[in-house]
Amino acid sequence: MTDPITMTPSEVSDYIAQAGRDAWLVPDVPENTPRRTIAKVGVIGAGTMGGGISMNFASAGIDVTILEMKQEALDRGFGVVRKNYQRSADRGRFPQEEVEERMARLTGTLSMDDFADCDLVIEAVFEDMELKKKIFTDLDRIMKPGAILATNTSALNIDEIAAVTKRPEDVIGLHFFSPANVMKLLEIVRADKTADDVIMTCMDLAKTINKVAALVGVCPGFVGNRILFARQAQAQKLVYKGCMPWDVDAALNTFGFRMGPYQMSDMAGLDIGWKTGAKTANPIRDALCELDRRGQKTSAGYYDYDENRKPSPSDVTAKIIREVTGVEPGAAPSQDEIIDMCIHPMINEALKILEEGMAQRASDVDVVWLNGYGWPADKGGPMLYGDMVGADKVLATMERLGADDDRFMPADTLRKLAKDGGRFTDVQPG
Repeated sequence: MTDPITMTPSEVSDYIAQAGRDAWLVPDVPENTPRRTIAKVGVIGAGTMGGGISMNFASAGIDVTILEMKQEALDRGFGVVRKNYQRSADRGRFPQEEVEERMARLTGTLSMDDFADCDLVIEAVFEDMELKKKIFTDLDRIMKPGAILATNTSALNIDEIAAVTKRPEDVIGLHFFSPANVMKLLEIVRADKTADDVIMTCMDLAKTINKVAALVGVCPGFVGNRILFARQAQAQKLVYKGCMPWDVDAALNTFGFRMGPYQMSDMAGLDIGWKTGAKTANPIRDALCELDRRGQKTSAGYYDYDENRKPSPSDVTAKIIREVTGVEPGAAPSQDEIIDMCIHPMINEALKILEEGMAQRASDVDVVWLNGYGWPADKGGPMLYGDMVGADKVLATMERLGADDDRFMPADTLRKLAKDGGRFTDVQPG
């Protein structure tokens, strides 16, 4: 039996601060491990991610070479970066003359050969394994000995990417969050053969570019997205139980998230990874995309949008949902039930991540979600919130959800916490 804990706002703040300090510690790598020098960085891709990643380094005084396939894409990317810097200067975040100083640290190229003298290269292209393997095969040939080869993949197997090189010890994941020049979190993904000095160099580099780092392991989605996938899967299931997307979003907004899963999908674009005629595991999304309802960018997605991108519930979406699911509204779960059905699976997935040793400590999960996904600060992160709710309540939800879908069976650690009265925040990895 585990009793929920009550914490004052001050105690929650103290926990978050300590979790942030602990996240920098890597217990199994000596602190005196030599670091590699990072004086020049290469970035592959000048789009939203590549441009944002490059800004972090240029802002920190590090020279960056940005690779694109076509000059038009390079020019467009540089234009966006300049606009971002100018906007910040106009708002008084740094002197006007710094716009040109920062831009001067950026060099564009159409040839990967120009990465030959870079100390670190970060690939930020589409989530396509074959494309990434080709890029890393080329980087292995071009990059100087001792250079760090990093991928910004958000979910793919970095061990598989590293295996195409003759230097897997130099390969690491640097998962930035979009927009990369704004979001604080950097998931540093340790692959099976990543060298200790590469890990420690990247941890130090995260501080240099003003990021909050969390060292994680290789598994689908790593820590942050793997937990997000569990929430998204439940959000989709809720629609098949009679909820509308705006019901799910409203519940998570009430919990404290600025954006729920469907609001987030509309902002990102419903057509990410989708092509005309595609039949995916989400037929509702497919039907919306076929109607050119691709999200905010087309003024229609799960929601309808006015000229100011203000959302409103959509009769078109409601009709599609009724046609696809066959469920009539009226028997949907309550707002509290929606919250439990979305949040408790996140806690359960975090325990599975810890069981597999994919996070260094329980509080690192909270650091990831507080800094990368907008977890409400008053609830401390998934692990601390688990303590606030109590393992018994989380277990009851997961037993119910697991009976319907094996993916949501309770973690062994969850059963143990409920039985022994343990705390989520005390769970050790492995």
